[in-house]
Amino acid sequence: MQQVEPMTMYGYEKLQTEVKELKEVKRPQVVKDIEEALEHGDLKENAEYHAAKEMQKNIDNRLADLSEILGNSQIVDPSQLEHAKISFGSTVVMTDMDTDEEYTYTIVGGSESNPDLGLISFGSPLAKQLLGKEEGDEVKVRLPSGEKEYEIEEVKYQEIVFECK
Repeated sequence: MQQVEPMTMYGYEKLQTEVKELKEVKRPQVVKDIEEALEHGDLKENAEYHAAKEMQKNIDNRLADLSEILGNSQIVDPSQLEHAKISFGSTVVMTDMDTDEEYTYTIVGGSESNPDLGLISFGSPLAKQLLGKEEGDEVKVRLPSGEKEYEIEEVKYQEIVFECK
């Protein structure tokens, strides 16, 4: 079953750049490394050859993964979406009802997520349980760390910052 992979233009271009790097730089270098290792003779005890073949397999697997993700991608401009309810690209401010600690998350594509920057994947357990909620809602979420209860303080769109400056 094909799974649509929403992402911003930033995420799409980031993945395209990775594909280009793998195809044009890393894979040709690995092929060259394999050729050089073959010149050393006996393949049974040729660590360079086996390491290069393993690297080639990893690159090919990553290219296949990226091809699938890009093939299923749907570029979404969050600034054009309604953010009255939590959706892709929404920034959510919520309070832990037990600790009064405030958290801010922005829901982004899987390849764009960076929890350290508050960017969580739309496919993450937390985001899935927040989608469709609105300001003032109280929500119980099941997370790997256990059940938590939050109050949604604010749902808004703000420009997404994907990297630390």
